[in-house]
Amino acid sequence: MGISCASLRTPAGMIYIHECDGNIVYIGFEDIGEEEAVTPLIKKTKDQLLEYFDGRRREFDIPLLVEGGDLQSKVCGALMTIPYGETRTYSDIAASVGTPKAVRAVATSIGKNPISIIIPCHRVIGSDGKMRGYAGGISFKEHLLETEGWRPPRK
Repeated sequence: MGISCASLRTPAGMIYIHECDGNIVYIGFEDIGEEEAVTPLIKKTKDQLLEYFDGRRREFDIPLLVEGGDLQSKVCGALMTIPYGETRTYSDIAASVGTPKAVRAVATSIGKNPISIIIPCHRVIGSDGKMRGYAGGISFKEHLLETEGWRPPRK
């Protein structure tokens, strides 16, 4: 069938959505320059993302397809368990997927998350409570967490 693509301007910045064979395969920050093709699934995804940014949606009902190895699948699964408005550390995620000593490998997998926002990698912070890298930039990550009502711990 091929890939259908669309862009969406959000309060935090521009994102791009890709669908392939009835699944969302990418929500991220890189424009691949394809012609926009707003399928029913892409429209539903856009609507749900805008509801999220408006504070009216906490969970998504979108079919997803994540490609990658075993660790990538486990990490994405663990990210999906982080509740709205809460955060976990990279160490927490590494422990939850059974690789407590592989924090760097887990962080790399988190960085390769192909479906930002819906698979909430923005909810992962450093063990010191600080923001760490995010494909859309730290300010985008902070905006997502603020949308969810998260506030950094007081020092």
